[in-house]
Amino acid sequence: MSVMQRARAIPGTGIDSGSGKPVRKSRKGVSLVDGRRPGFLTYGILLAFLIGSAYPLWWSTVIGSRSNEALGLDWPPLLPGGNFWSNAAEVFDTVPFWKALGNSILISGTITVSVVLFSTLAGYAFAKLKFRGNGILMVTVIATMAIPTQLGIIPLFMVMQRLGWTGEVGAVIVPSLVTAFGVFFMRQYLVDTIPDELIESARMDGANMIKTFWHVALPAARPAMAILSLFTFMMAWTDFMWPLLVLGTSNPTLQTALSQLQSARYVDYSVVLTGAVLATIPLLILFVLAGKQLISGIMQGAVKG
Repeated sequence: MSVMQRARAIPGTGIDSGSGKPVRKSRKGVSLVDGRRPGFLTYGILLAFLIGSAYPLWWSTVIGSRSNEALGLDWPPLLPGGNFWSNAAEVFDTVPFWKALGNSILISGTITVSVVLFSTLAGYAFAKLKFRGNGILMVTVIATMAIPTQLGIIPLFMVMQRLGWTGEVGAVIVPSLVTAFGVFFMRQYLVDTIPDELIESARMDGANMIKTFWHVALPAARPAMAILSLFTFMMAWTDFMWPLLVLGTSNPTLQTALSQLQSARYVDYSVVLTGAVLATIPLLILFVLAGKQLISGIMQGAVKG
């Protein structure tokens, strides 16, 4: 068996990691351990979580498709109205929506690619490469996660001001090119996913460090990379405080631009919620497109051979 064949055989062996018993699948694709199916209580809890998670978005859509008077009704409406597109047109006229959308896509996409790439490289090094100071460096990386982000805003803003980057999207991208959470997440995933024997076998076959990472570590890390990319994109997309400080209103992201909708004395909450729904649509599209990879990543992380 070659290195590539052994690498493909890592995940999904059909053995439950907790009990060591084989995992079977029913005709409908539901995983079964010892022949047991999820019960009524399991589906009830999942349904409650689904409704609780989807209701705020649905309520924002309902109010965003009506006038501001809908908030004063004794019984709030449950179905959307017919004012969504008129409210959306008011959003487009009030704030630079398309410019802010382009900035958000550029910032979130660049940060996601950079974080996933560097975190995978660093996570593989910490998980599988033996070098002096490995443990101390990993502890240092984890310790930085305990420092509140707010403590570094003032010195970081001073650095960006001296570089002349204030008002530029690079001031938002550069500080977030790699995260301690991403490194820790990938390290914890790879440390148990890739057997040491597989790496040694690749080296015996003549693969150097780069080829070993490309052909062995990268295929095994793809499920975790998919999950990390979704989380990173979502956090970069919803980031508000730092873009507001360093970009201002002249070159905003989508979140900071929408904050201008409620800066006046009279706030039309139907327009504000319409803007919130419009800002959520790209995230929903991303989750729909990457949902299959996300679920497979979670399942491969839960069931390992």
